[in-house]
Amino acid sequence: MLRHVLVDHYHGYIACLNRQDWDHLGEFVDPDVHHNGRPLGVAGYRQMLEKDFSDIPDLQFNIGLLMCDPPHIAARLEFDCSPKGEFLGLAVNGKRLYFTENVFYEYREGKIWQVWSIVDKAAIEGQL
Repeated sequence: MLRHVLVDHYHGYIACLNRQDWDHLGEFVDPDVHHNGRPLGVAGYRQMLEKDFSDIPDLQFNIGLLMCDPPHIAARLEFDCSPKGEFLGLAVNGKRLYFTENVFYEYREGKIWQVWSIVDKAAIEGQL
């Protein structure tokens, strides 16, 4: 995939997430997608994202930094939101938080196939 095509596709993926347009998730995610080494498939990946939006009603994915070296993309995603109840094992209970997530993606045949991500939990802990 050409760099600009991959970047455009990634922006479309983020827009799909922010719209919670789950019926179109398969346009961006490979049927055999893995997250942090776990095979989820599109259905499992969708369930994971739906849970995220359920736990964080005002969740929005914002791209802070994007690097592309096909077939890989690296992104620093920024979040300004209010998780309800527990989040990452921390009692957040609706407190507004700012944190980031570093995510690496590998594309296969034009779709996201591998996702490796880590949330900056220390930043969240510092705000509680």
